[in-house]
Amino acid sequence: MRVATLGPQSETGRLRRVLLKPPAAAFVDAQRIEHEWRDLGYTAPPRLERAIDEHARFAAMLEAAGTQVCTLPPATGTGLDSLYVRDSTVTSARGVILCHMGKPARRGEPRAIASALNALGIPIRGEIAAPGTLEGGDVVWLDAHTVVVGRGYRSNDEGIRQLRALLADEIEELIVVPLPHWHGAGECLHLMSLLSPVDRDLAVVYSPLLSVPFRETLLARGIELVDVPEAELASQGTNVLALGPRHCVMLAGNPQTRAALERAGCAVETFEGDDICHKGGGGPTCLARPLERDAA
Repeated sequence: MRVATLGPQSETGRLRRVLLKPPAAAFVDAQRIEHEWRDLGYTAPPRLERAIDEHARFAAMLEAAGTQVCTLPPATGTGLDSLYVRDSTVTSARGVILCHMGKPARRGEPRAIASALNALGIPIRGEIAAPGTLEGGDVVWLDAHTVVVGRGYRSNDEGIRQLRALLADEIEELIVVPLPHWHGAGECLHLMSLLSPVDRDLAVVYSPLLSVPFRETLLARGIELVDVPEAELASQGTNVLALGPRHCVMLAGNPQTRAALERAGCAVETFEGDDICHKGGGGPTCLARPLERDAA
């Protein structure tokens, strides 16, 4: 079997290969949705047929951009949240790191995704072990040798320590960003809820919830900030997936953020995601685990 070389890490280089989990594999059927949606904190039960259609349109947008889409099958020990495939892993140049999820109901996801990665010939570099917790939505590569990790309710100090050790021969800097309490421990607030890079020198942010030192760090690195207005935070205006430098996809219904991105020279594509995004609190970056990108 060919073993993939993931290469230098980037959040914004051209997206070559991505891993998705279709709603039919994550939600399974109406009975599972009804059994799980309240306990998982969804705002309403997703409609399966609508979710399948929305996700298919999202996947088609990625394929139209030249991205190879790989899909995860159904797996025991996973539930509705496994639709958000980014969270269970972190990618590095030498392989994938399996997370230990901060949300207990999601603890089965990393093992399930490991089987699929093995089938794709993608090496497993290591994993985060208890008492450490780490979720992929809290981990952002600013460049090939700088990784940023949100310290919040989903990713703790021990998880970050283990990640630092696993990446020791690859990174020059790991920046820890304290996340706000905001709506409390039950709220899914990842670092990528507040920050989405769309080019090596451009990022979408919600500044009111960023720490001053981290915001200053972004600016000092020459990163221009597209600030999302408060009215578009709840509709996930901050959650933007780069398909390549200044080419991105975001949820429909965020016209001010879209206009700001276009003024910054971005090509922006949008999709409807009521049943795969809004109800479960995950946007396009959550739906996709980038496996291979061009260097930024």
